[in-house]
Amino acid sequence: MMEGKLLISQMIERAEKLFPKKEVISRTSSGIHRFTYQQIGERTRRLSSALENLGVERGDKVATLAWNDHRHLEAYFAIPGMGAVLHTINIRLSAEHIIHIINHAEDKVLLVDPMFLPILEGIKDHIPTVRAFVVMTDDDELPDTPLTPVYSYEDLLLEANPDYEFVKDLDENDPAGMCFTSATTGKPKGVVYSHRGITLHSLSLGLADSGAVSESDVVMPVVPMFHANAWGLPFASTWFGSTQVMPGPLFTPELLAELITTEKVTSTAGVPTIWLGLLKELDANKDRYDMSSLRAVLCGGSAAPMGMIRAFEEKYNIPFIHAYGMTETTPLVTLSRLKSYQEDLSTEEKLEIRAKQGSVVPGLEIKAINDEGEIEWNGKDMGELLVRGPWIADEYYNDERTEGAFKDGWLYTGDIVTIDQEGTIKITDRTKDLVKSGGEWISTIDLENAIMAHDAVFEAAVVGVPHPEWQERPVAAVVIKPDENVEKEELLDYLKPQFAKWWIPDDIIFMDELPKTSVGKFQKNALREKLQEHLV
Repeated sequence: MMEGKLLISQMIERAEKLFPKKEVISRTSSGIHRFTYQQIGERTRRLSSALENLGVERGDKVATLAWNDHRHLEAYFAIPGMGAVLHTINIRLSAEHIIHIINHAEDKVLLVDPMFLPILEGIKDHIPTVRAFVVMTDDDELPDTPLTPVYSYEDLLLEANPDYEFVKDLDENDPAGMCFTSATTGKPKGVVYSHRGITLHSLSLGLADSGAVSESDVVMPVVPMFHANAWGLPFASTWFGSTQVMPGPLFTPELLAELITTEKVTSTAGVPTIWLGLLKELDANKDRYDMSSLRAVLCGGSAAPMGMIRAFEEKYNIPFIHAYGMTETTPLVTLSRLKSYQEDLSTEEKLEIRAKQGSVVPGLEIKAINDEGEIEWNGKDMGELLVRGPWIADEYYNDERTEGAFKDGWLYTGDIVTIDQEGTIKITDRTKDLVKSGGEWISTIDLENAIMAHDAVFEAAVVGVPHPEWQERPVAAVVIKPDENVEKEELLDYLKPQFAKWWIPDDIIFMDELPKTSVGKFQKNALREKLQEHLV
């Protein structure tokens, strides 16, 4: 067999040649913009040339602080296409963490949306490796800023070479991108992605039993492009020639519903909080939107409540696909689809399967272990999920925490799972979030999903709090839907038939909102502190 390199530049080159008329629809602060792949290809080449003119060399890190739009998409291909490394920065991290990851990565150039200039202006004296700031703006004039030297993205493109040739003498195992974990505790950890890993991951997204991304799709990645490469969708969608819809800055559920309606979006992806908001908007304005084009809503980041899956599929006839992955896994690991012979099951049985995280995608291997060794695939035994494969990281970037997470060729995910006889995994908790009561484990995720199935509940999170007799006991924090009312005892009575007595939370605290991480997950360490204060 021939040896062919797997390089990211091949993706944009294919889109230019085979799909020059297909569109990228990009929402920015000034409105909706439409570009063909032919135009995106030329702009991408110009960006590579412009960065080279700024002194970027092979292996240098070029960071982005940006929304999901066409310029960010161009950076996805221009930076690795010239042999540099794309570093997407989470815009919602603290200033301290942003300083840490810029310095840790040694970013040389920063591409920044004007909205995030204040973040960089506040830390400019603490990021000495950055030699240039490029403002990704629609405006003709640059905003006033103390950052220096500062350039206009569009001006740089005008002066750059439209026929720039992407670098071909790269090794497919060379670094192409990097992303840092959102870090609920400690400093964020860096993960470096290779050209080969991103390419193979993109191929997996096109499999019929995976994301099934194809040329005929209109893909809208709602998951941020700074969050594990928007789950790889911009890469795969460009390579396969899909139309892409980039929702841009400060989007709302209303805006997402409008984009799905007007652009006939077929596939979209985001975390559960996004889809809870969209459901709320659809319920409030049922006749305003047309969701009939949607063939798939991909959901990951944290477990989706069964009630939400039911609402999408039964109320709105929108297929809802549960997936699982991590920054360290590029990120797709498992995806929940029914097997052909499971279609004959009852609606409730199928929903129960769909609410799990699914089975491992082709190309990867999984197992789970506990103190007694590898668990049986019986759907009952719990253990920590281990993953390995060609798009799974094998270390953290220059970080001593590598030793604790990567052992014997496996990534130790920190997620506690069961695996049933069909090979379907169900996340029961993070190792740090399990509640250990009287020596027995309680899954906070199972409790959360049950509480959120109640018609009056919008969101719920469960954490363990110290207990003098039982070591820990579960306590729930609940946000009620607008115009709904429910008492604590009613919710507790609702749970009692579903769980063993000792699983039932000791208390339910009603809150206006729950603390969340920068990527929309429940921030359980902060919630734990709040609840402990409340219970004292």
